Amino acid sequence: MEALELGMSREHVTGILGNAYTIAEKRMEDGILVEILSYRNFPNDDEFYLFVFKDNRLEEWYRELLPQYEFRE
Repeated sequence: MEALELGMSREHVTGILGNAYTIAEKRMEDGILVEILSYRNFPNDDEFYLFVFKDNRLEEWYRELLPQYEFRE
């Protein structure tokens, strides 16, 4: 993560982090392609990072935690 910088291309970021991502979202916004890639933070399956690319350039990234639900019978 420390090797990442804002403005990097999608190809550069995936070259650093690998291809084990999911495309979480893809849309057009004012004629600009917005794509969000999601990476799980293994071995922590409840934690993942989202990378927002606009026009193929990294604009931001952030960490999300999956909600923990407790089931009781």
